[in-house]
Amino acid sequence: MDALDPIVVELGERLENPGDSLPVSGRIEIGSYSTGEKELALPDGVSYDVVLTHAGDGILATGIVRAHAQASCDRCLEPADVDIAGEIEEYFLFQEPEDADAYEDGFELVGPDRTVDLSGPIWDAMVMDTPFVILCRPDCAGLCPTCGANLNEGPCGCAERAERERLEGDDNPFAVLRGLDLGE
Repeated sequence: MDALDPIVVELGERLENPGDSLPVSGRIEIGSYSTGEKELALPDGVSYDVVLTHAGDGILATGIVRAHAQASCDRCLEPADVDIAGEIEEYFLFQEPEDADAYEDGFELVGPDRTVDLSGPIWDAMVMDTPFVILCRPDCAGLCPTCGANLNEGPCGCAERAERERLEGDDNPFAVLRGLDLGE
């Protein structure tokens, strides 16, 4: 999944004056999401806590999104758990600004029916807090590049064998001394 369904909050009369605030929380039942080539399962969905505040010329949405995700470890491919706790921060303007081109990242508007859609800010917070590298544990040893064994379960012997072959091989600068007769 690459985006969330709309999460529309009706402001109604609750945020009429600057300084008024409205807490909003909920849970989104979503089974998984992807970032780049990573697919993360969300067995418990996603929860969010947001406070909407009338800030004069718009509505400021601040809060946090939380989720427990499961994915494959990037080193050993075993299951890995990741806790997502991303900060939500979005500003919804009441009217389109006169200098709209000056907003490089764009801007969001409060809907004509006095609604805001929180799906974009929640999605952004989830994706931004997803780690670039997912590990089953911080000291994950990964897989052996030669035989593919999981090195977290113990050494496979490939590294020692490669070192022995390197020392005994013809590319060793002392290999010519192997055939040297010392008269013994």
